Amino acid sequence: MSSVSQFKKIVLGYYHSQGRSFPWRKTKDPYNILVSEIMLQQTQAPRVVEKYNSFLRRFPNIEKLAKASTTSVLKEWQGLGYNRRGLNLKRMAEEVVKTYKGKIPKEYETLISLPGIGPATAGDLLAFAWNVPNVVIETNIRTVFIHHFFKDQTNISDKDILPLIKKTLDNNNPREWYWALMDYGAFLKKIIPNPSRRSKHYNRQSPFKGSNRELRSKILKYLLLYQKQSLDTIAQSLETNPELIAKNLVTMEKERLVKVVTKGKKRHYSIAS
Repeated sequence: MSSVSQFKKIVLGYYHSQGRSFPWRKTKDPYNILVSEIMLQQTQAPRVVEKYNSFLRRFPNIEKLAKASTTSVLKEWQGLGYNRRGLNLKRMAEEVVKTYKGKIPKEYETLISLPGIGPATAGDLLAFAWNVPNVVIETNIRTVFIHHFFKDQTNISDKDILPLIKKTLDNNNPREWYWALMDYGAFLKKIIPNPSRRSKHYNRQSPFKGSNRELRSKILKYLLLYQKQSLDTIAQSLETNPELIAKNLVTMEKERLVKVVTKGKKRHYSIAS
């Protein structure tokens, strides 16, 4: 087991010599940071940079995002995957503008009550926007602690890691400490087998190609291009079994990604407003 002082020296040493630079690290604007945090869920940081810059050019503040159409938000989100994240980001903006006069709340319990914001995102936002010390765990942080404190162990629970995160937390500058942990964790994954695979909570992401996620993405792209389409037309255009398309449309309607539009006696589908 590494000593805490030795551990912190290793992490900060790597960060100070090889730390990464991202645009969301050059701002303390809670809205900008929240956009980056939602984009970074299940998407690697280097892939997010271009979409982050483009999104903020299109929706430079929370009021603009709240007023935007669902279609425009989802079009801008294309390429990031998991489109529900973009939809939740817009709903969060609407709620903040309506309830909090456009000011993102600084209280943890209030943050996690907003659409699309879970404990990790709320913790990251508090640390990166306001430098508030709180215990945060995500994949790269988990990687670092497993590698240094749980040698040769498997099925490691986050409950065992969290006390170590709390013990090593820099209460004066949690923002930079978490950046250092995340950067070091990303580095470790490049040079050794991913330590997070030994976590009790590790779930290997299934391939996108040929998956239902890919089909959902195709349906959404099609409806963004051609509004008010029938089930048969969508199935024919995507060359996919109508039953499989129908099953996904039902789910996407429940998630409020799409809506049903009645056209004569036929049901048609469109992007939800």
